[in-house]
Amino acid sequence: QVQLAESGGGLVQAGGSLRLSCAASSGSIFMLFAVGWFRQAPGKQRDVVAVMTSDGRTNYPEAMKGRFTISRDDAKNTVYLQIDSLKPEDTGVYYCAAQSTKNTVFGSWGQGTQVTVSA
Repeated sequence: QVQLAESGGGLVQAGGSLRLSCAASSGSIFMLFAVGWFRQAPGKQRDVVAVMTSDGRTNYPEAMKGRFTISRDDAKNTVYLQIDSLKPEDTGVYYCAAQSTKNTVFGSWGQGTQVTVSA
């Protein structure tokens, strides 16, 4: 089972940018059906931010369109999340997760990376 590890979070000022990384081990990202990024704000449920399927198609919830970009580097076995024009409401723990096949749920969650945006 693929294992994922997020990195790249930190404290940034509003308006700044971050690129989060999700590195895979014990498996290849391109063999997965999909990889997704999720965000859990303090006291709130975990929400999907972006999903990329193995064929490179991307999907963003309406509220996430415009400032979030998911991408993949198969050579580095890593999925990225670019976040631009950061807002304080983007604060939270960002997780990546893998969906092994079309008929499975997202599993193989990473430990998360904290993003804090100051006003």
